[in-house]
Amino acid sequence: MNILFLLIGCSVLIALIFLGAFFWANKTGQHEDTYTPSLRILFDDEVKEKPKE
Repeated sequence: MNILFLLIGCSVLIALIFLGAFFWANKTGQHEDTYTPSLRILFDDEVKEKPKE
């Protein structure tokens, strides 16, 4: 029974850490640009010509 209380406590602690990381990411503007990633995938790889021998 004691291990159950330990596991519940650990899971609540991990959940609070992830919640804090989520709020930190929102505060620093991590989720503000939603348009650029959709364009970046289109122009990610440039076509490189093979050198002629």
